[in-house]
Amino acid sequence: MPRPCCHALTVPLCAWLALSASEARSQQPEVPGATSEATPAGPQPPPPLPGGAQPGTGGPLTLEQAVSLAAKRNEVALAAEQQSEAAKARVARARAFFFPELTGTGTYTRRLNEVTRVVGGQTVVIQRNNAFNANFVASMPLFDARGIFLYRAARRDEDAAKWEAVEARRQIGFEAANAFLSTLAQEQVYRAAEQRLAFARQSLADASARAKAGLASSNDVTRAELEAASAEVQMSNARNAAQTTRLELGFLLVSPVENALAPPDTLLTDASRTADSHDALAAGAVDRRPDILAARLRVDALDESAQEPLARLLPTLGANANYRLTNEAGLAGRTGDGFLGVNLIWNFFDGGERYAERRERVALRKAAELQVQATTRRVDVDIEQARVALENAQAALAQSDLAVRTARQNAEEQGILYRQGLSTALTVADASLRQFEAEVAYAQSRFALGVALLGLRAAVGLDPLGNEP
Repeated sequence: MPRPCCHALTVPLCAWLALSASEARSQQPEVPGATSEATPAGPQPPPPLPGGAQPGTGGPLTLEQAVSLAAKRNEVALAAEQQSEAAKARVARARAFFFPELTGTGTYTRRLNEVTRVVGGQTVVIQRNNAFNANFVASMPLFDARGIFLYRAARRDEDAAKWEAVEARRQIGFEAANAFLSTLAQEQVYRAAEQRLAFARQSLADASARAKAGLASSNDVTRAELEAASAEVQMSNARNAAQTTRLELGFLLVSPVENALAPPDTLLTDASRTADSHDALAAGAVDRRPDILAARLRVDALDESAQEPLARLLPTLGANANYRLTNEAGLAGRTGDGFLGVNLIWNFFDGGERYAERRERVALRKAAELQVQATTRRVDVDIEQARVALENAQAALAQSDLAVRTARQNAEEQGILYRQGLSTALTVADASLRQFEAEVAYAQSRFALGVALLGLRAAVGLDPLGNEP
């Protein structure tokens, strides 16, 4: 090729490269995580988080704080505590069966006429115009076999209600922890969408500069504009998803979440360990699970309750005392009188009611026992499923990490090649989309690893922080 022609092509190309670099520096948005060609030198301030949360406002919310707040504030946990208090009150009511009862009554009577009699030359008032009477009655069961079984059943129910309250706090803690991780994942997706938009705007600026220099067609500009518009839509969707998950987290914590969320580094570090290192957690899982402990106590309570109808075959023995005070002494000349008695009651036949109730309660106990057996057998399945999920999450995270590093490098290289005229706008847009998809997959895989560990802890009966409840 002749030298004049080569010189004619070289000068515009050099001019375009200088113009492109100048415009890229002037139009580069301040977005964290952008490529090295698109990021100005020096540290950049973090973008505002979705939902109005700002980093550093009152300190970031940690996973431990979220779990604690949910256990203390959520209505589900508080309702379970009240159920436990109700069970405690039923125990007190059952215990009252063994204590005496004391009642007192008072009566005032106004009569129109006073009734008197003369006895031995003395006038005795039989009925006064204003009569006052007081009656005190005390009764106490000396033997009633029914009360023994009813009290035992109430005690088992109280213990079961306590474990159910523990399980309610544990489950609401897991819900809060899962919502916490979901919110972090969605916010990281939102940041990835911001990076994609920044890259799309940079590509649009490059395409416009090349078109002005006559080195690219207007179709490249159109394609870059389409990619930028798609990136804006994707960022809007990511922002809405992040706001939704943050609202759900606030609902579980019974308080709006305004602060930034601190990454659960301890949880993710534990989740990164090999699955074999978590095998020790499975030991004693059945005896540690609050739901299984509560279900077993419910079976014991039903068993005690099933004994109560048979106790009606035995007689009941009771004692009662009565004392009466009055201002009408009468012919006896006493204003106070009382008596003490013992009662023996034996119900020989009640139409078959006791046997019918016995069969009903025995059937209910057997049904509850079968449910406990099914739940107990399910523990091993849950643990194994959680273990497999943890292994898959670890493998997915490793692949996502490799994919995201490759996608970032590809996007950077395609951007450089496009500025040198060695790539097309379609290839650049595809590289941007691939990077965004890799960023999203990495965010989801990273926090899915934490969710998998939470599932394992739930299966073995621990709380979200790995402690025994």
